[in-house]
Amino acid sequence: MNRTTKIAGCGLVVAVALISFGVWRTAPPNLLSEVALPDTWSGQNLSRDGISVALEVKSLAQDGVLREGEFADVQFRVSDSASGQPLSGVNPGAWLDPETIAADKAQGREQSCKSRVGVFLKSSIGARPLLDLNSYFLLVMNRDASVSVVDPSVSVGGITSTMTRIDIKQPPMDWTTPKDNKRVFVSMPTADAVAVIDSEQFKLVDSVAAGSNPVRVALQPDERLLWVGNNAKTAEQSGVTVIDTRSLKPLKHLATGAGHHEIAFSKDSRFAFVSNRDDGTLSIIDIASLTISKQLKTGSHPLSVAYSPLSQAVYVADGKDGSVTVVDTASLAVRRVIKMKQGLGPMGFSADGRFGIVLNTLENQVAVIDAATDSMIHELDVSAEPYQVVFTKAYAYIRGLASAKVTMINLSSLGAGRTPISQGFEAGPQAPRLAGDLPLASSLAVSRDDNAVFVVNPVDNTTYFYAEGMNAPMSGYPNRGQVARAAMVIDRSLREVEPGLYSSRIKLPAAGRFDVAFLLNQPNIIHCFTALVQPDPNLATLPGVPKVEFMLDKSTAALGSPYTVRFRIVQGQQKAQRSGVKDVQVRYFRAPTSRAQQVAALDVGNGIYEAPVTLDQNGAWYLHVRAASLGASFDDKTFASVRVIPGDAH
Repeated sequence: MNRTTKIAGCGLVVAVALISFGVWRTAPPNLLSEVALPDTWSGQNLSRDGISVALEVKSLAQDGVLREGEFADVQFRVSDSASGQPLSGVNPGAWLDPETIAADKAQGREQSCKSRVGVFLKSSIGARPLLDLNSYFLLVMNRDASVSVVDPSVSVGGITSTMTRIDIKQPPMDWTTPKDNKRVFVSMPTADAVAVIDSEQFKLVDSVAAGSNPVRVALQPDERLLWVGNNAKTAEQSGVTVIDTRSLKPLKHLATGAGHHEIAFSKDSRFAFVSNRDDGTLSIIDIASLTISKQLKTGSHPLSVAYSPLSQAVYVADGKDGSVTVVDTASLAVRRVIKMKQGLGPMGFSADGRFGIVLNTLENQVAVIDAATDSMIHELDVSAEPYQVVFTKAYAYIRGLASAKVTMINLSSLGAGRTPISQGFEAGPQAPRLAGDLPLASSLAVSRDDNAVFVVNPVDNTTYFYAEGMNAPMSGYPNRGQVARAAMVIDRSLREVEPGLYSSRIKLPAAGRFDVAFLLNQPNIIHCFTALVQPDPNLATLPGVPKVEFMLDKSTAALGSPYTVRFRIVQGQQKAQRSGVKDVQVRYFRAPTSRAQQVAALDVGNGIYEAPVTLDQNGAWYLHVRAASLGASFDDKTFASVRVIPGDAH
């Protein structure tokens, strides 16, 4: 399956939301009786059309047993049958779903497997696999202290696309993720800390002290250390805090200079380069010893720092002087100063390091640097007040503060003596500047297949999806109840972890016998392997997941009239009533973009709670019940809605 197909059939993963938070799809009643589950399960092999495929499902449990609720790695090893050489870059697709015994008997197992894969590829909401190993998710940074999780494959009235919300201590400013996307590090300036999110289970796992006023966050290339820029008021606190990504412990704070700090690294993770805006300097830090090796003067007001692997140099853009200083990472000396215009700001390089794009907010332009010659080769008009740039393989995307338009620059058209090709599209109705209060994190997020982008418009609170080659965004994802500010893609699809070995980590579903459907595009191979998952005897003793049952007398309310939300909390198959929960709250908001409000709920006995809410505007209001003491699953999955209408109409 090629990359384009994977986007078209992305996700298919409503069930993944349930799996992540412990709500399992139940196996058919006769499933366990039809098979004897072994203590361990090895692997299976397929050889067809000159291709060999070996499947292994490896449990992460200490005893190696595939047990419901545990994590496991699903691995396909694809090779040439004749030579045994691994086949790289073939991009297989895979799904896991309960075995369909009746369909297998009626159609034959091979035809039944092909039929089911065909259904999975159509992205039909009513016929989704239990687990889609080709899926990805979108994290949306909110203005308040939270992050929303969106499944881009699902949108029914803009509601079901939002899977859950992750609460953090304080409002976020910037974030970064390792290449495997398993964690996300989020800076929280007002908390003097960095939040650590587990992006496999979508929950907050830690908050790490990160110095005074932590703003910019960056991972060095080997991902061993997280660097946090401290925009502190005092000289001794301004600089960078270094955090060990394994132990999640702060290692050291380095006072580098005053002002805002941008951070870049040499490709070999030997040096870190930290700009100090108010001091007009660049600090060069030896990573092995965590000491400042050198302080270089790079202009009066350095605003951005970027590294090019092609030229093996760091480029420092100075907004006041209108210059870019080129620092050689081998000699740690300035090798050139490129003169431009005042107003320079953010900067980035294409993935190959050839072309650097420097934004000029004052001129509504970008300057293009050719890293092969360390010279400016183009000046191009772009969206008004450009402030963010990201790159796909084919394009540079520039976002402007004063325009809803996103400018695209064709990278293949760049070069000395050539005429660059640019185009653009509207991402929403209004300019981001009108939203105010924007973070450092980018509102542009590159898709996992490197040929599309997600664009957050903070004014209409919608994230737009634009695929290259289209005239306009293909879809939009409203962020109901929060105010969207930035986006990040979390890739859950099969990854080529070594030549010919494609792997994905999953949380195992309820015990039973499952098909692991495999698809290869060239040559066309569809095959269903089998996986057996053991029951967990400990789950039988657990009380079950708490649930909310709303008890609303009417689905409408009169504007200006008091309204009380009533609901019951029950737990387990017997629906035991849960009274006495102290932290129950009702969170409510008016669709699509009003600020969410919260009110404490009062326990009135027999598991029933009441909360007065203020529904002061006409329209549809959404109600969610939250109780942190009852777990993450007790949040956005169950909701009720109330439509407020004028009193006379009511």
